[in-house]
Amino acid sequence: MSTVNYSVPEDIKAAFNKTFEGQNKSAIVAELMRKAVQEAERKTRQRAIFEEIDARRRDNPPASLDEILATRDAMRE
Repeated sequence: MSTVNYSVPEDIKAAFNKTFEGQNKSAIVAELMRKAVQEAERKTRQRAIFEEIDARRRDNPPASLDEILATRDAMRE
């Protein structure tokens, strides 16, 4: 287990201590950090997916309504 040292505003520290009084604050902070990492990773994946979709849209012109309907009809056969 490692030790970290971060500075936080006093009001946040006080609210955290009040909210989690009597609980294992190290475990709570570790879980919050874990969730923050997961959220950042999710946002990175989401951004990459969006950029890929956006690039595909730029590279391929949109289909006309007639093309869409013809494709739909062909798939139903």
